[in-house]
Amino acid sequence: MYKRILSCALCAAALFSGTIAVPAGSAAETGVHATSVAMTPGEIARWEVLNYAKYSIYSTVKTDAWVALLSEDPEAASIEFLRSPDGGLVYATQRSLNRDEGNKRFLRRLLETHLRAYSPEVYDAANLYLTESASKREQFCHGGGYEAAKARDQRFRADLGEQKRALVEEDRRYVRMLAEQDPGAQVRLAAGYAVRAGSTDDDLTDFFAWGWAQGARLDNESFRERMLRENRQWQQTIARLIVDAEAAEKAARETEGAAGEEARDRAAAAWRKVGADVSPARSKWEEARDFAHRQAETWHAILLAAQQAAQNPNWKALIDPARATETDWTDNRSLAGENVAYWESLLQKALEGEQRIKNPS
Repeated sequence: MYKRILSCALCAAALFSGTIAVPAGSAAETGVHATSVAMTPGEIARWEVLNYAKYSIYSTVKTDAWVALLSEDPEAASIEFLRSPDGGLVYATQRSLNRDEGNKRFLRRLLETHLRAYSPEVYDAANLYLTESASKREQFCHGGGYEAAKARDQRFRADLGEQKRALVEEDRRYVRMLAEQDPGAQVRLAAGYAVRAGSTDDDLTDFFAWGWAQGARLDNESFRERMLRENRQWQQTIARLIVDAEAAEKAARETEGAAGEEARDRAAAAWRKVGADVSPARSKWEEARDFAHRQAETWHAILLAAQQAAQNPNWKALIDPARATETDWTDNRSLAGENVAYWESLLQKALEGEQRIKNPS
């Protein structure tokens, strides 16, 4: 029964690669409704910084974004935060990517994807090295410590023997299906390694014990990082176009006669350009929202299946990671849904701007 639930869920999940069309739904599905968005650089920047504060995968970026939003002048602080090449976003991202911050993020990911009951060596080491010196963290993460802890955990599971005894051929078939059809590239990679030519039962129990959860976490992080990075590019373009359109509209209102008619044409064209550039961003967020929705449904089905098969130690190990991953994708759906509504609101503002020029009061 639980395998049938999982197969149905996977069949419903479409790959989000940028080349596969995903049907768009309505913003109401996420509980987010388009609100009035002021067409000022400060308001646009403030909205984008809120995205980073809520959804960035880097703790340094989230913290600094909240500092900007809670300042006395959040719009000015948000503009400064996003300023390139030396604004707060760049600086916070660089800090997050330095060697020791990366090692800390890796250790926190291990704690979230390796349960102590199934990977005690990795779990305890990750917990320990988060409080150790930077040099000791480096040694564990990149000097062989992590690999040694993984090997000890594999021996621990092999000595217990219950995971391997619980494996059935249907589990192998299902992991092979994941390797080909899972929506997440990192899950596909982990599953493919577990069932590669020459793989052993230890590789398969490793996949259930931690590989599936770690691949899912990396897929979630990749989704957020990619969408926020692309959104940064869209926001930079649209903010510039809005400034140009508002300047063109102001010039049109101040110019009379034949020159005024030409100025109005230029202003209307400028607002049309805003709308044309808003539409692809909105569509991309719609695709992202629908993909996140499908991922949340898939992981909900995996959670139900793992709970139904909780007497099997391999599936029991997946209960907590599946619950956490479903929550991650529900949050991603909120991120995308909020931005669908935001970009839809900007599109409406652009249409209103063009109509003001065509039908002056």
